[in-house]
Amino acid sequence: MLYVVEAILLGKGLSFSKHAAVVAAFGEHFVKAGIAPAHFHRYLIHAMEVRHTGDYGGLNDVTPEESANQIARAEEFLGLGQRLA
Repeated sequence: MLYVVEAILLGKGLSFSKHAAVVAAFGEHFVKAGIAPAHFHRYLIHAMEVRHTGDYGGLNDVTPEESANQIARAEEFLGLGQRLA
């Protein structure tokens, strides 16, 4: 999801070096502007939290169900990226 958002932002000439800046810029330039639905911003924020849990949490802190949910949301992001390209 993050890479799709980075590509979308890059299409507007925007590039950021920190994940948090990418998330914030997506919210500002696409969600607040009415270009992308707000749930995509929430998905992105939640995905970053899940990634952090997966990287730094316990062995089974991210469940298979959560992983499947994130994959489905990532597929939605791919569709958004294609529509905005």
